[in-house]
Amino acid sequence: MTVIVGLVRKNRVHLGADSAGVSGLQLTVRADPKTFRNGPYVMGFTTSFRMGQLLRYAFQPPPPTGDLHGFMVTTWTDALRTCLKDGGWARRDSEQEQAGTFLVGVQGKLFSVWDDYQVAEHADGYAAVGCGDELALGALHATAHLGMAPRARLTAALAAADHHSAGVTGPYTYASTPK
Repeated sequence: MTVIVGLVRKNRVHLGADSAGVSGLQLTVRADPKTFRNGPYVMGFTTSFRMGQLLRYAFQPPPPTGDLHGFMVTTWTDALRTCLKDGGWARRDSEQEQAGTFLVGVQGKLFSVWDDYQVAEHADGYAAVGCGDELALGALHATAHLGMAPRARLTAALAAADHHSAGVTGPYTYASTPK
């Protein structure tokens, strides 16, 4: 339970996240952020804090090359799968390997990685994942042409999800790709 929001502006990817750790009806405000940089990448995760810890501290993503979407779907995802398996996070269900859901940005492109390792590139220039994703997407859409700074747009989206979803709570954390 969470919300991760992302947007692209001036060839940089900006992410924001809440701090909720939810199990059933129990809510814990986590000090460890769901958004971070890893080399040239910026990431924000949902699904599992263990998966996020592996993405942040164990994953050594390869440097981006060539066709970025093709690279993300193949070379990058293969390295991700290896990291998650080695870290004990990847699981199998009906002979299909599964992981978790997160946003990743690199070289001015924003991607969602879904639990089946599908990599989606967002034409709108913004995305959200987690239980508050629809609420956040509405706020990102509504603010798209208002000239707001990236952090202000991300905060508006996080606040909308925080206000209307029991699985989302502040404080909010932010991370961006390098300049």
